[in-house]
Amino acid sequence: MDRYPPIAEHGLVGDLQTAALVSSQGVVDWFAAPRFDSPSVFAALLDHDRGGYMRLAPEHPDAICKQLYYPDTAILVTRFMSPDGVGEVVDFMPPDQTRTATDRHTLIRVVRAVRGSVDFTLECRPRFDYGRAEHHLELGDNSGLFRSPGMDAHLQASFPLARDGQDVRGRVTLSAGESGGAVFTVCEPGGEAPAPLSVDGLTAQVEETGQFWQHWLRKSRYRGRWPELVHRSAITLKLLTYAPTGALIAAATMGLPEQVGGERNWDYRFTWVRDGALSVRAMLDLGFVEEATAFLHWLVARLHEREGKEAEPLQTMYRIDGNPDLPEETLEHFEGYRGSFPVRIGNGAADQLQLDIYGEAIYALSQGREIMPQATYPAWKALARMLDWFADSWDRPDEGIWETRGGRQDFTYSRVMSWVAFDHAMALAEQFRRPADLEKWRNARDTIFEQVMERGWSESEGAFVQHYGGDVLDASLLLMPSVGFIAPKDPVWLSTLDAMDRKLVFDSLVYRYDPAASPDGLRGSEGTFSLCTFLYVDALARAGRLSQARYTFEKMQTYANHVGLFAEEVGPSGEQLGNFPQAFTQLSLIMAATTLDKALDAEQGR
Repeated sequence: MDRYPPIAEHGLVGDLQTAALVSSQGVVDWFAAPRFDSPSVFAALLDHDRGGYMRLAPEHPDAICKQLYYPDTAILVTRFMSPDGVGEVVDFMPPDQTRTATDRHTLIRVVRAVRGSVDFTLECRPRFDYGRAEHHLELGDNSGLFRSPGMDAHLQASFPLARDGQDVRGRVTLSAGESGGAVFTVCEPGGEAPAPLSVDGLTAQVEETGQFWQHWLRKSRYRGRWPELVHRSAITLKLLTYAPTGALIAAATMGLPEQVGGERNWDYRFTWVRDGALSVRAMLDLGFVEEATAFLHWLVARLHEREGKEAEPLQTMYRIDGNPDLPEETLEHFEGYRGSFPVRIGNGAADQLQLDIYGEAIYALSQGREIMPQATYPAWKALARMLDWFADSWDRPDEGIWETRGGRQDFTYSRVMSWVAFDHAMALAEQFRRPADLEKWRNARDTIFEQVMERGWSESEGAFVQHYGGDVLDASLLLMPSVGFIAPKDPVWLSTLDAMDRKLVFDSLVYRYDPAASPDGLRGSEGTFSLCTFLYVDALARAGRLSQARYTFEKMQTYANHVGLFAEEVGPSGEQLGNFPQAFTQLSLIMAATTLDKALDAEQGR
């Protein structure tokens, strides 16, 4: 067993309240419960010795591993092929269909022998509360109960289990056509034990879970050129959405490095206003109205919470239940993925000033203008008060979209999205005939536009730049045409695209900016940002550079992992880096695909 498999060598399973990563070696090396942002139960991906894991795989040293999803589902199959036989481990979590937050979550692992005879070995080594809490094992013949101060975990198997200290081992030999399984269920301390395990029952749950996902995916109206890639991204976004509130987390993991051995290691298990807002457009493009509506309700609830308070109306990110407190601390006892220390929980960027979020929030509401809730009077009053406040507050330096820790700047992207806030809010006011200080909003919008055109432009670069007074290019500005700030074929925009081609694009992969030229307060370097590559495709398609856009999009597909997932970055050797899978990358893939499809259809006269 590889102590630290490549980040990309994982598939994701989940139940719409939490999720687990399963490596291509059959190891669950990340699982937090009862929510995405809860302490980990398995975290060997961050510390092999202290993090905990659950392994279910053949012992054959020459077995070849292959991992795939059942088509159109979140059911993961890890296949092991050896001279003695072919075996499979089928991993899934029965999805939550009640949308009620619960402490009980179940990870099901079905084992099958497809050919020959296969010896499967089970190791279950939970380490509760990020490996900080001790547990006590109560062992039965085919079951084990792990008791910890904050959680119980029940392990059930279709084969005998043996004690290994306070952990469990088991072994089963299956011949062709035979099945077995192991079920890991977490619940509150003293919670009711799960129903007895039956192999037939596990088979029925596989079928039921598959039907859930296939039924959900049938709502998609995507009929473009890349259905498998787009639909896998949609399923991933659904897996990363907390069903009780509709909040989308940025990624399933925490602490995975942007540079192996470096310090750029963050906790992404929270809801960024920016990511969630842009997911509204992606999901609506595909026809998933219910998911878009749920996030809009979550977003409007955040606006109501701070009405009448002196604090900023929105903050950069929240917990999935809307809690704004995300104190950042370091897990000193974890060594980090391949020694990438520190491992942080919480996220200090929640307290940063990032003015672009107001534009993204209004953009989301305008994209979903036909599905409420922004059309209700109380929601509109909260929105209008925020815009009135923002008209007097937008002209400030901030930390920007990339959450730099090198000091505040007048970031051009923040100004562009501030323009979006007023421009799109004015359109909403006029469509719904709502009361608004349109003159104040219009003056703010027009002032911002002139400021960006005059101060955000660099004559020496022939491009819009990262912040006023500088010459650093920034890939976040690739969103300028898609949000309507500038026409996609405007000469100054085409000049900006050309400059990005020269400075940020390498073999179709796109850096977000050059940290050497624009210090961000952190040591080390980083890879290309997969999100930025898909934003680049979108911008190229809008500019009419369709051959280049399609080449870039299809080449980027080759950097997806074996089951179509993307981490945050692509490293210098083509490896995936950062938290995994990243929602922003998957949603920008959907945006790029739909934009490129429309442009290609128009070119072909469809």
